[in-house]
Amino acid sequence: MYKIILLLDFAEEYSKSLMKGINTYSKEFGPWIFCRMPLFHRETVGIDGILKWALEWKADGIVGQLYNKDIEKIVQAGIPVIAQDFKERFAEIPNITGGYHEAGQLGADYFLKKGFTNFAFYGFNDIVWSRERAEGFEERLKKRGHKVHYFEHKKARSTELWYYKPSSLSRWLKSLPKPISLMTCDDNQGQHITEACRQLGIRIPEEVAVLGVDNDEMICDLSDPPLSSIALDAEKGGYDAAKLLDHMIKHGTAHYYDIIVKPVQVITRHSTDIYATNDDHIASSLKYIHQNIDKNLHVDEVVKQVPLSRRALEKRFLEITGYPIYKYIFNLRIEKFTQKLLDTDMSVFEIALDMGLTDSKNIARQFRQAKGCSPSVYRNRYVAGK
Repeated sequence: MYKIILLLDFAEEYSKSLMKGINTYSKEFGPWIFCRMPLFHRETVGIDGILKWALEWKADGIVGQLYNKDIEKIVQAGIPVIAQDFKERFAEIPNITGGYHEAGQLGADYFLKKGFTNFAFYGFNDIVWSRERAEGFEERLKKRGHKVHYFEHKKARSTELWYYKPSSLSRWLKSLPKPISLMTCDDNQGQHITEACRQLGIRIPEEVAVLGVDNDEMICDLSDPPLSSIALDAEKGGYDAAKLLDHMIKHGTAHYYDIIVKPVQVITRHSTDIYATNDDHIASSLKYIHQNIDKNLHVDEVVKQVPLSRRALEKRFLEITGYPIYKYIFNLRIEKFTQKLLDTDMSVFEIALDMGLTDSKNIARQFRQAKGCSPSVYRNRYVAGK
């Protein structure tokens, strides 16, 4: 029976998801005993106090948010530890980190599909997960010839992550070209943007479409309007972290690897529920596609919705969205299929029927083409305990 210290932010959905995954693994291969140590102990008793308590309790392992400068003391004590990189990655121990560039790229692709030509990012430049999400966002947009407007706090202490200065933020939001798509480093900052926009009378999503990261449902619903967000496979990350910790306890800490929490999909809520184009025919086409994607939709049906020839619509659609109509439908169908794959227990055949598709083998083949693996392998990869 292992004794594990969890030094996490138990109010955050991300940490809760990590704990769910850790708990799932412990029930399968445990039992484990957990000490949920509040983060304020890190500030009050410091690493020395935490380490003293861990040694007295005879803890077998630690998973938590630790300061980089203090980690050597735990390493020297010989306790297996996995750190959540809430500031920067550790070199001495394994990290629960993330596909941060990938999340930024996913956000950029999402806004590009909605026809936006103006882009902004709001975050912190001295925190790895914010900085790399911004880099991924900008890298993808630069390839398409777009620039990114930045508002980045130069330095953010952990106690300031929730705080913003309305004056400087207000000036920045007012100065942005409209309509604009704005990605924030996480959902907390996304809600700050929606609050500031409400105070300034800036309409969301008509003038500013806002996207967060983490899919923290409480924060997303607290936002007005509700905040769209990039969902992460944090529960799977927790499961994999527990598996690694189990290995380290049994075999030593000489060999380890980082746990990568991947972005999974964008959960669309009202804050981005718009198509940014002045072309009414393209807006109508996009609206029709999104409303009917759960049917066996074809390009000809989209063409019938507007008074344009297929050739004319295809040309304008490609110019504005960057995708041919068939490819846009294909991508959106795969997104919807992926969402059902992860959020339900339905089989591939049942999901295909639910989306109006009669050939489950064909959608499975298309899924493999887009994701590089079969639906079953993908589900196993991103659902904890599978």
